[in-house]
Amino acid sequence: MVETDKKREAIIEGAIKRFIHYGINKTTMNEIAEDLSVSKPSLYYYFPDKSSLILGVIDKIFNDYFSILEQHQPTIMSIEERMAIFVEIKHRFFQKYYMLHLSSGTPDASLNNDILKEHFMKMRAKNIQLHADIFQAAIDKNEIAPTDAYKVAELYLDSLAGITSLCIMHGNKELFPSKKEMKNILDKQLSLSTIFIKGLK
Repeated sequence: MVETDKKREAIIEGAIKRFIHYGINKTTMNEIAEDLSVSKPSLYYYFPDKSSLILGVIDKIFNDYFSILEQHQPTIMSIEERMAIFVEIKHRFFQKYYMLHLSSGTPDASLNNDILKEHFMKMRAKNIQLHADIFQAAIDKNEIAPTDAYKVAELYLDSLAGITSLCIMHGNKELFPSKKEMKNILDKQLSLSTIFIKGLK
């Protein structure tokens, strides 16, 4: 069982590397098998099709993301400090997996299925709930005024995502944002986070 899990993880890691380098739509299952020196039957044993492999990749990235967030929830921190850490963690993941983000707009049929869309929505809801729990804890400690924590968390995360989208749209139109543009995204997100939380007090 452990060996099976290790092989599955190795395939997912190999897929992530190729997806980041070439994009999801330009990557075939055969290329992943060749990269990892595994037989095609072995690859298809773990992942029957490209959609199931993409689902495995999404799970890996989100599980890593949530695991790191959960490690950074000491109760002695103020909500401003905790959210600033979360913004920086989210930004690190955005930088690392930016090329996967670009792939989401491609016509690849493997990305355009209801199972993947439903899974994305579940991960989004989990992220909102995680942030809502922190807002609720801040309400309980009288750090911020009473409010609907889930709605606030949803608005907060959508606002951060909006900054990212705007910065990319107004960037230099290169395939990958420059270091300066990436820093600009992070700085604006941190500023928004501070202003947003102040408005809840």
